[in-house]
Amino acid sequence: MSRPLGAITRGTTGYNRLRRSDRWLVHSARVRTALSAAADPLVVDLGYGALPVTTLELAARLQSVRAGTRVVGLEIHPERVATARAARPDPSTGPSVEFALGGFELAGLRPVLVRAFNVLRQYPVEAVPEAWATMQHRLAPGGLIVDGTCDELGRLSCWVLLDATGPVSLTLACDPFSIERPSDLAVRLPKVLIHHNVPGQPIHALLSAADLAWASVAGHGVFGPRVRWRAMLELLRDGDFGGFPVEPPRRRMRDGVLSLPWASVAPLS
Repeated sequence: MSRPLGAITRGTTGYNRLRRSDRWLVHSARVRTALSAAADPLVVDLGYGALPVTTLELAARLQSVRAGTRVVGLEIHPERVATARAARPDPSTGPSVEFALGGFELAGLRPVLVRAFNVLRQYPVEAVPEAWATMQHRLAPGGLIVDGTCDELGRLSCWVLLDATGPVSLTLACDPFSIERPSDLAVRLPKVLIHHNVPGQPIHALLSAADLAWASVAGHGVFGPRVRWRAMLELLRDGDFGGFPVEPPRRRMRDGVLSLPWASVAPLS
C-alpha cells in the first residue's frame, strides 16, 4: 500500500463539533441528490482526529438521506486508526462505519462525498490546490467535497463545497446567540479564503456588507438573533447592500447560515 498523502494534524475533536455542517449536509439539495443517485453511497470522512466521534455522528445523520450509506473514516496516523476501530460500534446495530489509514489520496476509494474538516486549515495555503485536485481525482461520478473549518465548540463554522471541476459554494454557519456581528466568522474561514479577507477582495466585501446589514436590522433583535439573521440575509440580497446571491434559508433553522455561489467570493488574482 502506498504511503498516505498529507501530514499529521493536531487531532482536536469533540462530540457534536461538526453538527452545523452535518445539518447543512442532510438538507442540501445537491448533497442529497448526489447520495441518492450514487451507485455506491460511499462517504469518506478525512482527518477525523484523535477520536472517531464526528465520523460516527455523520454516519448516523446521513442515514436520513439514504439508508445504507457507508462511511469510511481516514486518518494518516496509525494510532488514531487503531483507536477508532476499537471504538467502532457493532455494525449489525447501526450504520456501516469503517476506519482506515489514508490521506488526500483517499486510500484508493471512490466516494460520492468527502468531508475534510479542520484539515487544510493546518496546511500552508499553497498546498490547498494540490490537495483539492488529488481528492477531486478520486471522486465517484457526481461526487462532492466539503472543505471546512470550525472552532473548538462548533459554534462558528465555514466550508467550501466542491465538485470534480472546482469550488461550487461557500457557507458560513454559526450559533446566532454567540456572535456580536457576522464578521466574527472571519477567523474560521477556510484556508483558501482567510488570507484574502482584506479590502478589495470579495470575501471582505461580503463580511463588511453582512456587518452593515446586521446593524441595520438591529430592531429585529427583540425577536431573537435567529430572526435578526434572517432579516440580514434579506438585506444582503438588496443592491444597496451588495446584491449578494444569498440562498434562501430553510423555513425552520436553528443555525445562522449564509450560503452563496463561490463565484461571489472567489479571490481576485
